[in-house]
Amino acid sequence: MDWFLSEQERGNPDSSIPTWCAGNTVEPLIHGITYFDRLATEVDSLRAGDHLFFTDWRGDPDELLRPDGPRVAALFAAAARRGVVVKGLLWRSHLDKLAYSEQENRNLGDEVRAAGGEVLLDQRVRRGGSHHQKLVVLRHPGDPARDVAFAGGIDLCHSRRDDESHRGDPQPVRMSRAYGPNPPWHDVQLALRGPVVGALDLTFRERWTDPAPLDQHGPIATLVDRRKHADPHAGPLPPQPPDPPPCGPLNIQVLRTYPAMRPRYSFARDGERTIARAYTKAIRNARHLIYLEDQYLWSTEVAELFAEALRATPTLHLIAVVPRHPDVDGRLSLPPNEIGREQALQVCRTAASDRVHVFDLENHAGTPVYVHAKVCVIDDTWCSVGSDNFNRRSWTHDSEVSCAILDETLDDRPPSGQARRFARDLRLSLMREHLDRDDGDDADLLDPISAVRVITESADRLRAWSESGRTGPRPPGRAFPYTARPLPWHQRIWSLPAYRWLYDPDGRPWTARRAKTF
Repeated sequence: MDWFLSEQERGNPDSSIPTWCAGNTVEPLIHGITYFDRLATEVDSLRAGDHLFFTDWRGDPDELLRPDGPRVAALFAAAARRGVVVKGLLWRSHLDKLAYSEQENRNLGDEVRAAGGEVLLDQRVRRGGSHHQKLVVLRHPGDPARDVAFAGGIDLCHSRRDDESHRGDPQPVRMSRAYGPNPPWHDVQLALRGPVVGALDLTFRERWTDPAPLDQHGPIATLVDRRKHADPHAGPLPPQPPDPPPCGPLNIQVLRTYPAMRPRYSFARDGERTIARAYTKAIRNARHLIYLEDQYLWSTEVAELFAEALRATPTLHLIAVVPRHPDVDGRLSLPPNEIGREQALQVCRTAASDRVHVFDLENHAGTPVYVHAKVCVIDDTWCSVGSDNFNRRSWTHDSEVSCAILDETLDDRPPSGQARRFARDLRLSLMREHLDRDDGDDADLLDPISAVRVITESADRLRAWSESGRTGPRPPGRAFPYTARPLPWHQRIWSLPAYRWLYDPDGRPWTARRAKTF
């Protein structure tokens, strides 16, 4: 398939993950409230001998999956008490006083372990890196047709349980003051069924069985883990069941990022950068429209791929939906967050200023919406949803997992061409929300040029209404034209090196860096 990586292009001979998987179905779960409700239903259906495997960047044990519960930890612990094999990998994280989640991840693991499950705090990362994969795999060895996996951008933690109204999660995390006490949160997770569940199961098993020690990067962390009785060793896993049977028309390529590091991963001795390689290939195929939603959109290396495609194809447009503000607003933390996007957008706009369209979102109360989604749809044909952002860190340095999808079903709505049903429906559903449209009200969004015109005109009307004092009826829509704050020279001097080395580091081996390849 011209859109997917070949086995050779994947470039990781240490993993037995399939090149891609055919015969799947996928449901996009837009908003945390949708994902959490589905997750609770599926976990409640597990019985003794079934498997519940999960990985996450952060897990808050008290996060409610529904308004009346259950809590995340209670749901997983109850499954363990029923005899479900519950195994989890949580990033060990940095200290809470640095606005991270060490204690939350530890508490979630403790509660699940007390019920008979096993949750490890995993610090097998490159220095300064993290485990950023957000994955839940549910297997029914006696009935594989019921197997399901969830992958995407939604963590099992506070602030994620928002809905389409974007009033925020009643259990918020502290963020920039611009987002208010309950930050509105936009995100996407996938529910996947079919043979791809086996590939995602393998992704979990590769990390779980890696022989490298969990407690890396210093004796202090080791002593803290011992004092708090953290489990330092991974227990045995049950045999991996056969892949679920084919059940649909979707081809899915599971993509990952693992850095080049010491000690090496047994399943990626020189790292894995299939996310970066897949985007490189897909972006070069783009002819009409790249639609993306991303938390960051940083890095000149990433932006140059878009710029090259825009220069090569005069018919190509880029729509990007990003947060209006970073999630932090500290005097030292804000400028490095801003300069990465400023540089990336400048690269794109230099290539084609009239074909780069960037928007942010706000809810109907006027509060900015934090865009945490990691979605890309190219020419309504190829699409990807995952944990990875458009920046160098996600493409080379932290662990990530994403699913690229190519539907066998051609979409016959004009303009048809090579458009596929799943990719087009995903883009339309996201754009309808940002435009305050009802289901099916999207005839003028099918054509890429028309879609660009519609969202641009809607955003311009909202900006004009806002600049006139927000008086009179609010125009429909939630998308505003994104405007970057230019950094003064005295902030650029120090924030650029901080951004390059701390916020958006490079996890590639030196050979790839010198060759400027992924």
